[in-house]
Amino acid sequence: MSSPPVKRSLTLKGHRTSVSLEDEFWQAFRDIAKEKGLPINVLASEIDVARDPGTGLASAIRVFVLNWYRSPDRNP
Repeated sequence: MSSPPVKRSLTLKGHRTSVSLEDEFWQAFRDIAKEKGLPINVLASEIDVARDPGTGLASAIRVFVLNWYRSPDRNP
């Protein structure tokens, strides 16, 4: 069962913002950033730039994490 969302601060292009994600998503997001060799704020900025303006950043991060782990390149 997932944890309740936890609000954490990120810096996107020099601006602070808060994002609420469940601990499981935060951990997966950190793991992906580490695997890609990127600081979490840089990865968050990439997701922010690529997302539809009508989609919230937290939702975009969750979908990014889901798609990362569902990618055929990641599964043997």
